[in-house]
Amino acid sequence: QTPTAVERLRNLLNGPTPQIIRIGVRNKGCAGLSYHLEYVDKPGKFDEVVEQDGVRVLIDSKALFSIIGSEMDWEDDALSSKFVFANPNIKDACGCGESFNVS
Repeated sequence: QTPTAVERLRNLLNGPTPQIIRIGVRNKGCAGLSYHLEYVDKPGKFDEVVEQDGVRVLIDSKALFSIIGSEMDWEDDALSSKFVFANPNIKDACGCGESFNVS
């Protein structure tokens, strides 16, 4: 996680309704997989817990192989605000960046 992502996650955890981000992947798009983020109150039974600088992120155990080694960042510009990922395992991605493949 970049310092920008850590700060954004810290703000989510310290808000009036504290939330933890859970990262997974779904079958989607022309390349096969896309990131899926959801807000949860607590870890699921098989979630991996990753902690950095006092901030926790949950990773769906089924997504672990696809996103291991990835760096999470927070991107905020005039058009959108979102978490983005730099994934060194990607072998193929669609042109619009919506989906990827690690096989």
